[in-house]
Amino acid sequence: MTATVSSPARGTGRGTDRAARARPWVAAWLLATAGMVAAMVVIGGITRLTESGLSMVEWRPLMGWIPPLGEAEWERVFGLYRQTPEFRLHNAWMTLADFKTIFFWEYLHRVWGRLIGVVFALPFLAFLLTGRLERAMAPRLAALFLLGAVQGGIGWWMVTSGLADEPSVSPYRLTTHLSMAFLILGVLLWTALDLLDPRPAGAEPGLRRGATLVLALVSLTVLAGAFVAGTDAGYAYNTFPLMDGSFVPDGYWQSELGIASLFEWVPAVQFNHRWLAVATALVTLGFVHRAVRTAPAGARLPLRLLAAIVAVQVGLGIATLLLVVPVWLGALHQAGAVLLFSVAVWTRFVLRA
Repeated sequence: MTATVSSPARGTGRGTDRAARARPWVAAWLLATAGMVAAMVVIGGITRLTESGLSMVEWRPLMGWIPPLGEAEWERVFGLYRQTPEFRLHNAWMTLADFKTIFFWEYLHRVWGRLIGVVFALPFLAFLLTGRLERAMAPRLAALFLLGAVQGGIGWWMVTSGLADEPSVSPYRLTTHLSMAFLILGVLLWTALDLLDPRPAGAEPGLRRGATLVLALVSLTVLAGAFVAGTDAGYAYNTFPLMDGSFVPDGYWQSELGIASLFEWVPAVQFNHRWLAVATALVTLGFVHRAVRTAPAGARLPLRLLAAIVAVQVGLGIATLLLVVPVWLGALHQAGAVLLFSVAVWTRFVLRA
C-alpha cells in the first residue's frame, strides 16, 4: 500500500490553483472519514464481542437506514431471528427485550457504514464538481468509494456464513472483512497526509525498510487477531506466558486440518497471535530506539507514539486474555490495534523517500 500511493499531480492553471488551495480542506475531510472508519472497526468489535452480529438476517442496502417502527415490525424482525441456528441452539431463552439489545449493535454497525458512505460521497462530488480536486486524485478517491461499497457486500457475505447450519461466522470471511477495513483506513490516512505534506521526506533507505517492516508486522498481527476473534480463541488458555502449562500448547497442530490448523485450530490460532504480537512489539521498540536518533525531525513524534502505543497494546492484549475477554477491554484492545496501525502508517509516511 505505502509504495503505490503517490503524490497528486500538480497541473497548471486556475483550476489547479483552486485545487491546491483546497488541499487542507480535502485532507481534513479524508481524516474525518478515516476517523469514522476507525470508529466503525471498534463498533464492529463490540458487535462481535456482544454476539450481536447475527441479529439482523435481512440485508437491505437502501432501506436499511430505518429501524423497526412499532411493535408489529419488531415482532416480525424477531420472528426472523427465531428461525436462525443461533436462536435455536444458543438464545432460545431470549425475549423481545433481550433481542432489542443485540439488534442495537448490529443496526448501529450497519447504519454507521452507510453514514461513512454519505460523508465520503457528498464532499467528494462537491470537491470534484467545483474543481477543488487535483486531476490525479479523483480516480483514486472514486476507487476508494467502490472499495467501501465492496466492504458492505463483504460484511453481508460474512453474516450469511453464520445463518446456515452453524451459528458462527467463517473466520476467513471475518478476516477478509477486517482486512478491507484496515486497507481503506490506511489509504485514507496516507492520502490525507500526502495532501498535507507532499514533499519527499528523504529518509535514508534503512529507516524506510524498518518502518515498512513494522507496518507489515502490525498488519499481520491484526490479521492473526481476526482469526482469534473468528474462532473464539481468546476464551481459551487464559494464562500468560504459558498455555496450559507449556510454552507451545499440547495439540498445537491438528494433523486432520493440516495447514488450516494455523487459521482454524484454537491452540495454534491463539499461540500465533500472542507471540506474533510480542515479536511485533520487540521489533517496533528496537526500530524506534535506533531510528529516533537519526530520523528527520518530523518523524520523531510518530516514532515515539509508535513505541508507546505498541507497549500499551501488548499490555491490553495480555489483560484481555487473563480476564477472559470482557467486552469493554476487548473493545479497547481493538481500538488499540486501530491506533497502532494508524501511527505505523503515519511513521512509514514521514520516512518515505
